[in-house]
Amino acid sequence: MSDMESLRRALAESPENVPLLQLYAQACVEAFSLSEARETFERILNIQPHSSEARLGVAKVLYFEGKTSEAAIRAETLVKEKPDFAPAFVFLSRLYLSENNKALAEDFYERAIALSKQVADSALEKELGLSRERMEKVENEKSGDQRYLFGSEWKEEDPDSPPGSEDDYFFDDDDDEDPFSNPQRDFSLADFERPKVSFADVGGMEDLKEEIRMKVLYPMQNQELFKAYGKTVGGGVLLYGPPGCGKTLISRAAAGEIDANFFSLGLHQVLDMYIGNSEKNLHQIFQLAREKAPSVIFFDEVDALAADRKDLKQSAGRTLINQFLSEMDGTDSNNEGVLVIGATNAPWHIDPAFRRPGRFDRIIFVPPPDEVARESIVQVMAKDKPINDLDARMLAKKTKHFSGADLKAIFDQGAEEALTLAMQEGRIVPMNTKALVKVAKSIVPSSKPWFESAKNYAMYANQSGFYDDVLSFLGIKK
Repeated sequence: MSDMESLRRALAESPENVPLLQLYAQACVEAFSLSEARETFERILNIQPHSSEARLGVAKVLYFEGKTSEAAIRAETLVKEKPDFAPAFVFLSRLYLSENNKALAEDFYERAIALSKQVADSALEKELGLSRERMEKVENEKSGDQRYLFGSEWKEEDPDSPPGSEDDYFFDDDDDEDPFSNPQRDFSLADFERPKVSFADVGGMEDLKEEIRMKVLYPMQNQELFKAYGKTVGGGVLLYGPPGCGKTLISRAAAGEIDANFFSLGLHQVLDMYIGNSEKNLHQIFQLAREKAPSVIFFDEVDALAADRKDLKQSAGRTLINQFLSEMDGTDSNNEGVLVIGATNAPWHIDPAFRRPGRFDRIIFVPPPDEVARESIVQVMAKDKPINDLDARMLAKKTKHFSGADLKAIFDQGAEEALTLAMQEGRIVPMNTKALVKVAKSIVPSSKPWFESAKNYAMYANQSGFYDDVLSFLGIKK
């Protein structure tokens, strides 16, 4: 009997055993059963809402799912509320290292070691280039130093105040080295770009391109004509579909088609742990876009920024959503020539108010690339690689429902296998179509679990016809 099966049986006997649930969730993470891992961590949070281990577990799952921004926000919020929880600092260190922010990664790791030597990670230290002598100095000199740990003076006026409460610590806003200081982000017109890509650089997907032209590009290119009919130019477009299918690329290409200024925003660039700063960031972004019109603001993972308010227990999240709605409405400013594009893998989590006319009222389903698009992607992936007799069309036929990310995984895995042989034989061993097709058979399309969830919403929560395109893609008649 496998360890996971043993844990399942144990949980059947004791379903609210938190240590057992924690073990099972960790086993799911290690087995890369991410949806099951998150479900288990959330079961723990239903029993113990303030469990630091479970909250960190959810952040890790999000990171593995590629939702780096949301993972960072959750982890940063956790260490602010639980500043003595060393594992969260280690996780943030590894996360920011993956984002090439080595300075911040080093700072988080040193904070973790100052809190607890038990979380030391020799592999991470090596990646950060931290010598053992330096870490021993941190352990010896910084351990217990609250000014170092929390970036401020430790308040001792109330000895009865429980550790970790707001009465015990605060962050010094004047400390520029502290990642939890309270600077206002300063966006500028330099943050916008003029994309050099266009629809010609996006292989296949002709139906999708034409839909975007009709709903988005033609109004921007024929402004006077549309104004004559009382139609405003700009507004909001929501792109939804499985992960890895090119929502970001198609948005950038759309901006390139109309030679508009483009501003791509991750969640971490908007959200701020200090009350009021997130709203200020959002307003500043929209104001710059108005000054730089015609412009396109692209929000990745917009469901995290525009979440359904009935699911939010904290007023801070509701305030930010209200600010977002106000900016899209142009309540205090003119949004003429400003196009807002939101991309999401989970449209069912977006507040319905965002789908009101004038906001994200143009909704476009971005499916996995069709066969023509897959063939084009395969040809791009094959460039500058040792490949003999590539039959891009055959590989495209064998990879139905594969996303662009899945196709890249085929070439990555194929390259690893060829490289293994090359090292054994001491020569370059080319990849070939047969080997790539064999690899493709071992990969389950990442869109499959997405369609399983989307199908349920399309079948049973689709009164407005929001998900009709999903049903059409799956060949299901209502």
